[in-house]
Amino acid sequence: MNIKMFYDQNTATFTYVVIDEKTKKCAIIDSVLDYDQFAGKTQTTSADTVISYIEEHDLTNEWILETHVHADHITAAHYLQSKIGGKIGIGAGIKKVLQTWVPIFEIENDVSVEGEQFDALFDEGEIFYIGELKVTVWHTPGHTPACVSYLIDGNIFVGDTMFAPNLGTARCDFPGGSASLLFNTIQRFYTLPDETVVHLGHDYPAKGNAPLSSITIGQAKQENMQIKPDTKLEDYVARREARDATLAVPKLLLPGLQANLRNGQFEESKKSGLQFIKIPVNAL
Repeated sequence: MNIKMFYDQNTATFTYVVIDEKTKKCAIIDSVLDYDQFAGKTQTTSADTVISYIEEHDLTNEWILETHVHADHITAAHYLQSKIGGKIGIGAGIKKVLQTWVPIFEIENDVSVEGEQFDALFDEGEIFYIGELKVTVWHTPGHTPACVSYLIDGNIFVGDTMFAPNLGTARCDFPGGSASLLFNTIQRFYTLPDETVVHLGHDYPAKGNAPLSSITIGQAKQENMQIKPDTKLEDYVARREARDATLAVPKLLLPGLQANLRNGQFEESKKSGLQFIKIPVNAL
């Protein structure tokens, strides 16, 4: 297995290309579609960089994987699929997220609450393959009900569940989020061997520092500022909820969720063909 990491500075997001060197098959995890919220314009610079890497290395893309429905960036899944193929996969918990947000945006006309817009809805423990690489799906809720992690040959891709040790864990104050569930998720990670490599979803380094994309389970167990193996549930929940109460709404929450429920697409007018984002007022 080979892993290529890409970092989108605007959203502090890591995108990964996971490669089976034997078969030259690959998968993309947590892609980014560039979006200027002030101008309402998209660009494909980040996604095109990933495409170029795949094409230059003669890889065949099999999967476009999401760890959850992102609130801080827009996925490039639809764009990537149109250019290099691959099935779009996400955790089966996406149905709970769809049932929450589709009515708020009133987009029932083009967004299925059953998740039919995704090619695969993964259940806990489900196994699939990237070439000959075995991927095991872990349902890892807490940040959102739809969060999953992908365990591949001593590596686990955890999305927004766990952060670098100095940041701790994801926030849990989104609809369907739960600090208690995230506590259980992190403690489950700690059952993995210490040498397991954890590939993170984001990092926010200080100016001049490189972003940290991966740690080991052993490092996390010793250094995570919010939760260690001996942390008590009630202590973690109290700290996490107190921290969440101080956090602002992610700046791309409304456009991001709305597009990501459609794999990175926007609502299209039948009359003009223009694409739109709805901003529900006083709905959150």
